[in-house]
Amino acid sequence: MKFLLTFCLFFLVGAASAQLTYETLFVDYDSAWQFKHLKIIPIRRKAGAGMMDRNADIVPLNQAMKKGLVTVTERGTTSFENVHWLRFNTHGKSSIYISGGEIVAGGRQDRMIIRDTILRPMEKDQYVPVMCVEEERWSNKEKKFTYGNFANPHLRKVLDSTGNQVSIWREVDRQLLAGAFKNKTLAYLSRYEDKKYLAAHDEYFRYFMDKFAKTDSNVVGFVAITGDKIIGTDIFDGTDLFYQQLDPLLHGYIDDVMASGLPVTLKDPPLKRYMDHLLKDEESQQEFVKDKGKIFRQDGRVIHVNTFTKETPVP
Repeated sequence: MKFLLTFCLFFLVGAASAQLTYETLFVDYDSAWQFKHLKIIPIRRKAGAGMMDRNADIVPLNQAMKKGLVTVTERGTTSFENVHWLRFNTHGKSSIYISGGEIVAGGRQDRMIIRDTILRPMEKDQYVPVMCVEEERWSNKEKKFTYGNFANPHLRKVLDSTGNQVSIWREVDRQLLAGAFKNKTLAYLSRYEDKKYLAAHDEYFRYFMDKFAKTDSNVVGFVAITGDKIIGTDIFDGTDLFYQQLDPLLHGYIDDVMASGLPVTLKDPPLKRYMDHLLKDEESQQEFVKDKGKIFRQDGRVIHVNTFTKETPVP
C-alpha cells in the first residue's frame, strides 16, 4: 500500500511538471519591468508545484557552441541540395537543445534553425533543417559557424507560419530597408555591425539583464509588450534552461522593439485575457498556439512554449 501511494504521488508530480500552464506557473504582473518601448513581465513557477529542473544533462545551443560540445558544419558544397540542412556533431555526454529561430552565422551563408529539437550525444552525424537569412552569399569556402542569437519575433513568426524561404528573405529585406542597415549580402545579422544601433540595443539589454539578475531565480519565461501589442512569449521547462537561453532571447526581442517599438499603452485586461488563453490548461493552450505559436514536447514533457506577435489584443 505504501509503495502504491508513493508511486501515485510520483506519477502526479510527473504529470503536473509535464505541462506549462497555470497549474505550475503564474504571471508576475506586479514585477513588470519597462525600459523605453519594451515592457517585460516575468513568468514564474509556483512554489511546490512539482516542477523541477531536470535539464542538467541538456545544454542549449549557445552554451554548447561556446564550450565546444557541438560542431556545426555544412552538409556539402552544392547549394540547392544542402542549403536547408546543417550537420551537427556532438562532443561529450550532454544532449544539445536547439530552438527554432536561433541563428548560426558563417558557413557558406548564415542560417536560422527551423524547429526545436534535442540532439542526443552520439558519434554519428545529425542533420538539422534550417533556412537562409543571408540571401546573396554562397561562399566557395566555408567559414566557421558561430552563434548568432535568436531572430526577432517578427522573423520567427514568418518562419513558423509559412516555412517558406522566399517569405523569410522578404521579411529580412523589409527589416534591413526599414533600419537602413548597410550590407552587401542581405544578411539579417548585419544590424550588429551598425554602431548606433548597437549602442541603443545595449542600453535595453543591460537594463533587462540587470533586472533578471536581481530577481528571484524562479523565472521560467516572460511575456513582452510594445505599444498596444504583445510581441510574444517564451516559456521553458525549468529555470536552468530559461536562464541559459535568456541572453540570446533578449537580443531577439530587443531587435523587434528597435525596429517597430512604440510607447507601451497596452492595459492589463486584454493582456490577462491573452495569458488566460495561453495558460488556462493544456487543451486551451494547444488550441491557442495553432496559429499563434508552437509547443515543443520531448518524451511527453513540454519543454518550450512560444507565441508570436499579436497585432491586436485577444477579445
